[in-house]
Amino acid sequence: MTETTTEFSPTASAAGSKATERFRESGKRAGLDVPQERVSLLAKEVLEAVYATIRRHEVTYAEYNALKDWLISVGEDGEWPLFLDVWVEHVVEEVATSDRKGSKGTIEGPYYVPGSPASEGVARLDRRADEPGTELVWRGHVRDLEGRGLAGATVEVWHADADGFYSQYAPGLPEWNLRGTVVTAADGSFEVQTMRPAPYQIPTDGACGKLIAAAGWHAWRPAHIHVKVSAPGQQQLTAQLYFPGDAHNEDDIASAVKPELMLDPKPAAGGRGEEMVYDFVLDPEA
Repeated sequence: MTETTTEFSPTASAAGSKATERFRESGKRAGLDVPQERVSLLAKEVLEAVYATIRRHEVTYAEYNALKDWLISVGEDGEWPLFLDVWVEHVVEEVATSDRKGSKGTIEGPYYVPGSPASEGVARLDRRADEPGTELVWRGHVRDLEGRGLAGATVEVWHADADGFYSQYAPGLPEWNLRGTVVTAADGSFEVQTMRPAPYQIPTDGACGKLIAAAGWHAWRPAHIHVKVSAPGQQQLTAQLYFPGDAHNEDDIASAVKPELMLDPKPAAGGRGEEMVYDFVLDPEA
């Protein structure tokens, strides 16, 4: 009997293929014209680090062949986006945004989908009629470094459902489930009406899961809400917002949690669900 681990059983391979397709459609590959000297420098240093590890730990041919087999599996399973986003992206993000004075960001992850339904001022994210979980109302402002509200800023929001699954990556979910975009009002304010997400494990039935099992790691990410915040003349901010008390805030497999990204939800004044406030401050474009 096959154990059901996802909503209508999406596989790591299917999710990986979708993430690869999204990346290729995103336009991010347009920046691949890297100077030859830079490619040489980075490639040599990465390889030298690999060589140093092999020598320091006296890697055997059996271990080398296990690595080769695993790398082949990563490609066959379409899991390079997952591998890079989980284990590498957080350091790239740290370096790329180190000079920012406004709000902290963190990794995008593999599940972003552009073009989510947009609303002015207040957005009620699409959901099923019987969407499980706790209702959550989030209010905030988008401001510049001088404290001025940014009218017409866009806040794209996406997150997993109460069972830990993302729409468009789990076949049992409606297309835009718990995804949406809100455009800020004249004073930079916005409101998002959604459901509280749940912690979840990254896919473990593919090559990344094999690495996790072989290393004795866990596959858990804490509950979080993804955002992309944009405004004319300002640098785009990509972040994930986390909930206090989550068991995996301290050992997130993606190493993406930062104290500045912690939320503070409270019981809603009307007695139904939760509400919270979280604002963003954007840096000007260089």
